[in-house]
Amino acid sequence: MADNMESTTEQARFNMIEQQIRPAEVLDQQVLEVVANTLREAFVPASYRDLAFSDINIPLPNGQMMMKPIMEGRLLQALDIQPEDSILEIGTGSGYFTTLLAKLGKQIHSIEIDADIMATAQTHLTDQGIENVTLSHGDAARSWSQEDSFDAIAITGSLPILPESFQQQLTVGGRMVAIVGQSPVMQVLLITRVSETQWITNALFETDFPALINAEQPPAFVF
Repeated sequence: MADNMESTTEQARFNMIEQQIRPAEVLDQQVLEVVANTLREAFVPASYRDLAFSDINIPLPNGQMMMKPIMEGRLLQALDIQPEDSILEIGTGSGYFTTLLAKLGKQIHSIEIDADIMATAQTHLTDQGIENVTLSHGDAARSWSQEDSFDAIAITGSLPILPESFQQQLTVGGRMVAIVGQSPVMQVLLITRVSETQWITNALFETDFPALINAEQPPAFVF
């Protein structure tokens, strides 16, 4: 019986990759391999475990969401994580995307505003043997410590306005992905720092995703 359940789970994982992620033009072999070798179901709340491999955003406590597999794959591919990369993640959530980053990069600093969610994520990371992640409890929707710079920054909730402070924290050559705009239409942006004073921004695709708690709002329009 256990073997049958394991076989069914592995088939569902395979289908997720072949029927969702790869058709979304996520073709980077390292990305596909790390997704194939990471137990996504271990990070999903128990009440949604049967939907672990479905093409949906999975609810987490307090209105947060675990991104659907296509989104995770596309963001990870865009970031082009290298083995020596230092990475900042804004929004730890379940810890699943954190784990994908950790398996590809050198050191991850992940910030989570919800202490209970952070504690659960830490348990997940420990259970999966992930040791190159530092979790911090804090509000980073508008900025984080300016003392550090990072080769990659992943902002895993949407932002109506993208604070310039984040791109200032990229190393030259560093990449950042951010979901920017307001519902129902937002854009996923890839921002690359090409020099001390220059950044290139590419719009990757449109989506709709919950905003980070305390994200800066655009000024209200006044007639």
